[in-house]
Amino acid sequence: MHNTTELSKKFKTILPHLNEQSARLYLASEAQFLGRGGKQLVSKLAGVSRVRIDKGIAELKLASSASKEGVSVKIRKVGGGRKQHKQSQEGLMEALEAVVNPHTRGDPMKVLLWSSKSLRRIQTALQFLGFTISYVTVGDLLKSLGYSLQGNKKTDEGGKGVDRNEQFEFINTTSISFMSENSPVISVDCKKKELIGNYKNAGAEWFSKGKAPDVKVYDFIDKELGKAMPYGIYDIAKNEGWVNVGISKDTAEFAVNSIRTWWQQMGKAHYPLAKEILVTADGGGSNSSRSKLWKKELQILATELGMEIHVCHFPPGTSKWNKIEHKMFSFITKNWRAKPLESLEIVISLIANTTTTKGLKIKASADKKEYKKGIKVSKEEFSKIKISNKVFRADWNYKITP
Repeated sequence: MHNTTELSKKFKTILPHLNEQSARLYLASEAQFLGRGGKQLVSKLAGVSRVRIDKGIAELKLASSASKEGVSVKIRKVGGGRKQHKQSQEGLMEALEAVVNPHTRGDPMKVLLWSSKSLRRIQTALQFLGFTISYVTVGDLLKSLGYSLQGNKKTDEGGKGVDRNEQFEFINTTSISFMSENSPVISVDCKKKELIGNYKNAGAEWFSKGKAPDVKVYDFIDKELGKAMPYGIYDIAKNEGWVNVGISKDTAEFAVNSIRTWWQQMGKAHYPLAKEILVTADGGGSNSSRSKLWKKELQILATELGMEIHVCHFPPGTSKWNKIEHKMFSFITKNWRAKPLESLEIVISLIANTTTTKGLKIKASADKKEYKKGIKVSKEEFSKIKISNKVFRADWNYKITP
C-alpha cells in the first residue's frame, strides 16, 4: 500500500515551487511510478484533474522521444497561454452575478450558494449582453464564485417544539447510561405499510434487457393478501434488529407484542442479567406518548418480564432522528427495491436477508394475530399502571415498573 500521508506532504512541499509544465511532468512521473491506480491517487492527493496528469504523461513520452532525436521542448512562461474568460472579457463576472443574483436562493450568511437558473439559460442571457461564453464555462465560473448545483432536501418536519434539543440530549445521555450498564436500548417504530401482491415497488435493479418484472397497473389492495405492517425493534448497541410483520392493524397492542417477541427471540439471549429496558420511540402512532393503551400494554409486558421499562419519546416532527429509520428501515427499503412483494413470505425473507457492510443483522417473523382498533382504557385501569415520570419533560419520559 502507498503511504498517502507522506505523498500528500510531498506534493504540498514541492508543487508551489514548480511552474505549470514542471508540476504536470512531476505529477505524471509520480503516477507512472505508482503503477496501477497511480493516476487516481495522485489526482486525489494533489487536487488536480486526471486530464492534467494524462497530458503530463504524454509530454514525458514526447520529451523522451525528442531527447533521443536531439530536439528541445519549450516550456510555457508563467502566465502564458490563453487568457481566462473573466480576464479577456471585461465585466463578465459582474454580468454573471447580475444575471444569477435575482434568482439566487439560500442563506446570505452561508459560504455556499446555489442558483435556480440552468447553465444554458445563463449562457443565453450573457450572450444576449454581448459576451462569448459556453455553458460549460458558465459552470466553472459559478463554482469559482461559490455556487453549486443542488437539490432540495426533506429536512423541515414542521415547527420546532419547546425543549426539542434538550430532549435529544436527554435521550442521548440516558442511552449511554443504559448501555454502560449492559442494559438494552432499543429504537422502535412501524415502517410504512406495504401492499402485498404483484405491485410496483420503487427503485431499480439490474435485469436482462426487456426482462424486468411486469406488475399491476393500478395499486388497488388485494383483499385476500392485504397489507404488510412491519414493526421494527432496533438494538442500538448490538446493531441487530427484529421485525414483526403484522397483517391486521397497527395498534399499541401490536407494537408492544412486537417488543415482547423481540425479547423472546433475541433480547433475552443478549441481556440475560438485565433488569431494565430503554425504549426510544416516536411521539405519535401506535406508540404515541399520549396513548393510554400503549402504557397499559407496557405495564402488562413489564410485569410479565419482571423488568422496568423506561420510555423516551422523540419530540413532535423529529421522527427521522429515530435510530431505526436510518440504521435499519432504510436498508430494508434498499434490499427490496424494484421487487414486487408478492406474498408475506417474500416480505419476511427480504427483510431477514438485509445486511450491511457494518454488520447489521435482522430477523423477522409473521404476526397473524387480529388486533382491534378503538380499544378504550378506563380511568380505573389507567390508575393501576405503575408509571413514574422523569424529572425532565414527564410527558415524553417515564418509567413503568412491574
